[in-house]
Amino acid sequence: MSFPTEFWKRRLDELRAEYHVPGASLAVLADGTLHELASGVLNTATGVEVTPDSVFLSGSTAKIYTAVLIMQLVDAGKLGLDAPVVDVLPEFATPDPEATRRITVRHLLSHTGGVTNDFNYDSGRGDDCLARYVEAARSVPLDCKPGTCYSYGSLGYVVLGRIVEMLTGMTWDQALDEMVFQPLGLGHSMTLPEQALRFRVAMGHTAGSDPEPAPVWDVMPRSAGPYGRVITSAGDVARLATMLLDGGVGPDGVRLLSEEAVAAMQRPQVASPDKWTMSADSWGLGPALYDWDGVTGFGHDGSAVTQHSYLRVVPSAGVVVVLLCNGGEFGKLYADLVGELLAETAGVRMPPPFAPPASPPAVDMAALVGTYRRGGVEITVSERDGHARIRYEFIDGMKHFSPPIETDLTAVSPSVFAATGGPSGEDYTPVVFGSLADGTPCVYVSMRATPRVG
Repeated sequence: MSFPTEFWKRRLDELRAEYHVPGASLAVLADGTLHELASGVLNTATGVEVTPDSVFLSGSTAKIYTAVLIMQLVDAGKLGLDAPVVDVLPEFATPDPEATRRITVRHLLSHTGGVTNDFNYDSGRGDDCLARYVEAARSVPLDCKPGTCYSYGSLGYVVLGRIVEMLTGMTWDQALDEMVFQPLGLGHSMTLPEQALRFRVAMGHTAGSDPEPAPVWDVMPRSAGPYGRVITSAGDVARLATMLLDGGVGPDGVRLLSEEAVAAMQRPQVASPDKWTMSADSWGLGPALYDWDGVTGFGHDGSAVTQHSYLRVVPSAGVVVVLLCNGGEFGKLYADLVGELLAETAGVRMPPPFAPPASPPAVDMAALVGTYRRGGVEITVSERDGHARIRYEFIDGMKHFSPPIETDLTAVSPSVFAATGGPSGEDYTPVVFGSLADGTPCVYVSMRATPRVG
């Protein structure tokens, strides 16, 4: 049965309008054919329509691209996954000398090195931006000791990008273009804003029933590239994923990765304590990994100034789904549209959106109340008159980043709570309590581990 393109175009139009998403682009690989659809406008102020070749900011989905570059270097024998980072990048350091010696390439790919996600440092627009970022990051505290927990981090991917530069003699941007974009024929993929001006470019928008263009297109510095800035079309993301689906082989039989490297990327490295923020059950070497009632898959999510990307790959069905959005209640659009697509094309039943049960369980908060802190962030969990509360505050050098957020917590289980208000179009944000490998209690918000200090 052929893919019913007209039906899914209507469904995309209906759900996009229902959830006030100004514009969206959808790519689906099914039955060996790539289908590219588009709906809405790139910018409500200009009314320019989204087309399949329009480009969006993909946010953290960029991490998949950096992981591919790293695995190409592993294939070439230039890098070992379990090599200490300092062996290949002597400029790398943390405030903990022992941790610096222990952190490996594998740790950084799988978010188990303990490095933070909250170091937003502008190291300039020059070709030395990654080198300058890594130098500045030497004083940034770790979230936790290497190998003791999963803690989602972007700093580590800048370090990986710098490793690419050291071993190729190119900037990360040049390496990605020459080693991935060009061989795969990704003509609508780029890393620098000035390169995007040749194309129809999406603008992010505010939330609400009448979304307006965001005040800025992109706030990330150039050094964010390895973890957060690939500007691309939905079809090009799907073409990259198809290469991984095909065991590392691209168009015309060109091989970008060995089958062993592709398999390693999809092999679970660590379980995800928070299985809701990016829907991941575990993490591989770059991708998030999913288990839908025994059907496994991989992919990633990304956000950048109210633009958002979703990649889902189901190897057993040969299915790839990519959704790019530019604002609105994009999380609900993803849940409905991608959920329906995966059910129809791959027999996958995605879990329902995260929310507390109708009758929340009673939980003794005594062991969870306290102060949790990592570099730049302090989280306070309290209880008053039987009601649990959380306060999330940026501190120290991050104090200017955002005002404190304080909200109620509703129990989902003894260790999982729902905070009112979600950052990506959902109604609730997961707050997950756990412990590090050494037994230190911690709390996960947005997949970042924050140890308890009091």
